[in-house]
Amino acid sequence: MRRSRLALVLLATAGLLALVFTSATMARSSAKSATPYKVALILVGPHNDGGWSQAHYDALQYVQKTLGSAVQTTYKENIAVGAQFNQTVASLVSQGYKMIWATSYGMMTPQLAAKYPNVIFEQATGTALAKNLGEYFGRAEDTVFLSGMAAGAASKTGKIGYVVAFPIPEVIRHANAFTLGAQLTHPGATVRLIWTNSWFDPAKEKKAAQGLVAAGSDALGQNVDSPATGQYAESKSIPWVGYDSNSMTFAPKSWLTAAVYNWGLYMLKETKLAMVGKWKSEFYYGNMNDGFTSLAPYGPGVSSATKAKIASYAQKIKSGSFYEFTGPLYDQSGKLRVKAGVKMQVLQGGTNSLYGMNWLVKGVIGSAKG
Repeated sequence: MRRSRLALVLLATAGLLALVFTSATMARSSAKSATPYKVALILVGPHNDGGWSQAHYDALQYVQKTLGSAVQTTYKENIAVGAQFNQTVASLVSQGYKMIWATSYGMMTPQLAAKYPNVIFEQATGTALAKNLGEYFGRAEDTVFLSGMAAGAASKTGKIGYVVAFPIPEVIRHANAFTLGAQLTHPGATVRLIWTNSWFDPAKEKKAAQGLVAAGSDALGQNVDSPATGQYAESKSIPWVGYDSNSMTFAPKSWLTAAVYNWGLYMLKETKLAMVGKWKSEFYYGNMNDGFTSLAPYGPGVSSATKAKIASYAQKIKSGSFYEFTGPLYDQSGKLRVKAGVKMQVLQGGTNSLYGMNWLVKGVIGSAKG
């Protein structure tokens, strides 16, 4: 009898201890889950540049709004590649940020990622991968091509100006895509380039736009980050194609359209994976079908006929029945670069590589070397 009572006492005590232990464990788990996952964004320009950096900033706000208190986000703007970027990363890591988005080519390296093995890094437009470093970009050349169609249709003379940043494959392939699009709606059109050697420099961009108009361009496009080109176009009543973001408000009369990015969809997906420990390094190359890139709303200068033609080619691109970088493609000198029927690939070597493109298509006026 005493043994029975003792057993009951022991069982009750064990149950109480188990309850206390379980409650403590649940409390710790709850506290852990209540700690927000810290995500940082490092911008190459100002967060309100009206272009590339603002599109990334908007994506971060989308992540914050969607995930709410589960995440804590911050951003650092006007950060240069090199020492300043490295110092910014070190500071963010010391503050407990677990996922860092680098938004410009050359910011992250596998060596830098290796210094912080417990932090996840994502970089825009690069190719270097590591266990904790992923790369993301996509087929914006498709929508740049479509925006070039709008510029070609709007130009009366077929002389179009294009303000460009750095002579790197990314910018070169976009200049080529823009030119091919313009030539589709305006056969024989030429596209003149002026390099600014900066992603964001409104003064240089305005000066480049002035130079292009002085050289005879009656429509303008760009592969830089500010709306300065469009603002100058507006002052001269010249049609303008933007880039990165919907910047119609900066030049409402001149605005035609722009290739734009929806970084938010990818940023949200990768953040959610990182939060539950399922993130994996990858090279992501989005497209129109998955919502990565699209065209901004049209301005008043785009005719119904042009809209219909652009829509037709957009559908062909989505279905795979058309691709702007399909041979034959010739360079400025008339040399055949891509054979008939051959489609250029993203990372394939030689002249067939979009990520290695260092030549300009026939009809572009300017140097691929800047």
